[in-house]
Amino acid sequence: MISYLDFEKPVAALQARIDELRETADDGALNIGAEIEKLQQRSTTMLAELYAKLTPWQKTQVARHAERPHFRDFVANMCSDFVPLAGDRAYADDKAIQGGFATISGRKVMLMGHEKGHDTASRVKHNFGMGMPEGYRKAVRLMELAGRFGLPVVTLVDTSGAFPGVQAEERGQAEAIARATESCLALGVPMVAAVVGEGGSGGAVALASANRVLMFEHAIYSVISPEGCASILWRTADKAADAAQAMQVTAQQLETLGVIDRIVPEPVGGAHRAPEVAIQSLEKAIVEELRALDGLGAEQLRRQRADKFLALGG
Repeated sequence: MISYLDFEKPVAALQARIDELRETADDGALNIGAEIEKLQQRSTTMLAELYAKLTPWQKTQVARHAERPHFRDFVANMCSDFVPLAGDRAYADDKAIQGGFATISGRKVMLMGHEKGHDTASRVKHNFGMGMPEGYRKAVRLMELAGRFGLPVVTLVDTSGAFPGVQAEERGQAEAIARATESCLALGVPMVAAVVGEGGSGGAVALASANRVLMFEHAIYSVISPEGCASILWRTADKAADAAQAMQVTAQQLETLGVIDRIVPEPVGGAHRAPEVAIQSLEKAIVEELRALDGLGAEQLRRQRADKFLALGG
């Protein structure tokens, strides 16, 4: 059953009426199939109209929806095989950042990304997708391994940011993020990154400094959360909607600014309503972008990345 967001309440009310009518129809007392179909069409139209004009804050809510597909869902539906690789060979295995060898549409790649978890227990286990230093050092290890084997790197970004706790800082969080970003830029193989939910701060950039940066239609990508920005500027998180508007966090705004290269469409109502369809769209886009990078040498790939990011804000 879909969990409705606040701005979806009109659709939720209509859907509740449809469900009520279906229960009545099951009794066999009334033939109300035509009425149900009419209401269902109205619900579909209403949902499409809502999602055609989402504000940046509403897109933020969609990007954070608990039922959006996460890393494990992409692995299950996009990869014909996946061999997970664990640990940074220095401290521990971070559960927030997953990675390993994978095959996407018959193509061998090194796949890695953030895993937020799907229920309370798994969210705690994966630290809500907030990577520790050992997670970013694992990412560096896997990128270096991909370079040695000549495998393209594909990353799936979905994090509110790297973990900001004291223990992470004690273990060198800032240095680990910087090293991961450096490794992205130094790769001699093609790299495609996709922001599939939240792309928050350096924790996202460390896995997204790629040749091609894709973004789901209702994902967000920002240097800080809207709530964090509002707390700094207005001393209250209540202004988060205003902050989201000013920060230009949406895929459409970021494509215009040149921060991302391609928007991947989502099903009407967001990826959480039809995860398999959304994942298929992303798989197709990733394969096309990897194919476009075929034939480029290591120096060309590095130069392309450098030129891309140095041009931002120019």
